[in-house]
Formats: sequence, structure tokens, C-alpha cells
Amino acid sequence: MTAAVLYGKEDVRIERLPIPTAGPGEMVVRVHAALTCGTDLKVYRRGYHARMLTPPVPFGHELAGSVHEIGAGVKQFKVGDRVVALNSAPCDVCYFCRNDQQNLCDDLLFNNGAYAEFIRIPARIVEKNTLLIPDNLPYEHAALTEPLACVMRGLDESAPKPGDTVVVIGAGPIGLMFIHAAQIAGLHVIAVVKHDDQVAAARTFGAEKVVQTTATDDPVAAVRALTPDHRGVDLAIEAVAVPATWQWAVDMVRKGGTVNFFGGPPSGTKVEFDTNRLHYNDITMKASFHHTPATARKAFELIRSGKFKSREYITGRASLIEVGDVFRNLMNRSTDIKTAIIP
Repeated sequence: MTAAVLYGKEDVRIERLPIPTAGPGEMVVRVHAALTCGTDLKVYRRGYHARMLTPPVPFGHELAGSVHEIGAGVKQFKVGDRVVALNSAPCDVCYFCRNDQQNLCDDLLFNNGAYAEFIRIPARIVEKNTLLIPDNLPYEHAALTEPLACVMRGLDESAPKPGDTVVVIGAGPIGLMFIHAAQIAGLHVIAVVKHDDQVAAARTFGAEKVVQTTATDDPVAAVRALTPDHRGVDLAIEAVAVPATWQWAVDMVRKGGTVNFFGGPPSGTKVEFDTNRLHYNDITMKASFHHTPATARKAFELIRSGKFKSREYITGRASLIEVGDVFRNLMNRSTDIKTAIIP
């Protein structure tokens, strides 16, 4: 089969690999659509990921396809079924799983290799995190389940109330998902974006107001000016992953508000905060990482319901042999939100 293999920093090679086979409890899925992702771009840029993979390794993790082969003991799926398989599954026996923090599982099993004609799905993911796709749902829409599951968990963990005002800093694929998920949840959304094309995209996905950083000297003041009495937003979500935007998020939120640092900067990054502001304004600060089986199902149901604008997220399509070109274009700030790689 043809597959994209990551060897290191900005080094993806298209290779011929054996078609995987299914062991006990496993499945082999024929990939019909694999989506580009901000995490994949980060991995491509850095050449590694602290938890998900170690090069050289088959690349990509957002996919949907059809069951090609089932291993012994698989009862819930059959050959030909349309499925979306998530990129991980928890053990459900460690301390964190038992404390309802499956995303922090001590033995979180990751799976990569979506940019390929076939992918093996480990038994634990088959059991815990693979879902049947209805016939009327396109594969590339179903493949949005994984990133949206991360967003749904981030939003749930931030505990906004309907009618709250949220600022989403960043309008990449994840930022736009946060904007849309918040809008669907009944929140008033302010988007903070940088580029001209992101202004229109943010509005498409539900932002009521947009602050463009290149059009203001003070994004924090511009956001606070859009809230009653300039008091700040109820919830600030950071989806850029640089120290400056982490600081903006804290300064944009009201007294008693919540900040979610969703974007993950490189290891070793340090950020400074005004401790008086945090303490005397009773600000809650948290971060969100990854997803759980529950938020995967919540995301999948939102996509299946038709409320989520899946079609608008898929703004480009490419073949497997073009994967390297796609990521080079993303490095140069392609305007595509998600590119569907079609084997």
C-alpha cells in the first residue's frame, strides 16, 4: 500500500508498505478520508510529538473508512462497515481513568498512520473508540470527530452557561471549531484573529464580533470594549499556543471568569502573569488536553445531527502522494481550513 511516513522535522516521505493484518480484537480499515490537523502540522514542523509518536512512523490521525478485515473476537463490526476510528483509547483501570480523567490515562494508547490506503486499528480502540457511520454521512465529515471531540471536552471542562460571552483567540481549524461549538451551545462569541481571510471564516462559524489583531494596537482593550462596562468576557479560550496570547486571555476575562489554555506551546515555554490580577479577581485558569470516549461520542452526534457545518470545514482535497506538498503549503499559511487526503 501507499503511505506517508514521518522521518523528522519537515521530512515526510511517500513509501510502499505492506498492507497491515488484523490480530485478535483488531481491524484493518481502508481509509476513505484522512484530514490535516493543526497537531499534525505542529508535529511536521517540530519533527516529533511528546506523547503521540516517535519517528520514523506512519503519519496522520484523523480518518474515516470502511472495514477491510476483522480479527478474531471482533463482534460489533463486520467487513464493509463504514467507521470512524479515533486516534486513542484509555485503559480504564489506572488512577486517572478511575477518576474520570481518561484523557490523562497512564497507558493512553495512540494510533497513527491515517495518511495511507489502509490502517490497523488496535483492539482497545476497536472496543472503546470506533463508531459506525450512517450511510448519509460523508467519510470526510465523520473524520472531523477526533478534533471536535477535543474541542467538546475543552468547552465542557470550562463550564460556560448559555448566554455567556466567550472570546476565542485564534482562527485556525481548532479555533474555528471552538467558535462554532460555542455558538451552537448558545454562547455569544468574540473571535480574535490575525489574517483577513480569518475574519470571514470566524463569522461563517458563528462569531458575532471579530477583533483583528493587525487592525488594533491593543487586542485586549478591543475585546473588553465589546463587553458591558468593559468588564471582560466570561470565558477566554486560547487556541494559538504562544505566550503573548496566553497573557491576552487572562487580561480579557472578567472578574470571576475562566481561562482555558487550549493551545500547547513547545516544551519549556514560560509565561508570566500578574499574580494580583489572578488572585484578587478570582480568575480560574485551566488547560485542556485531548479527548475521551464520551466527548468523542458527543462530537460524533453533533456532526451527525447536521447542526455542525462540516462541509465548510473541508476546504481542500489532495491525494496521498501530495501529502508533503500539502504540509509545505500549510507551513506557508495556506488558507485551507482542513484538507481531506483521499487515498
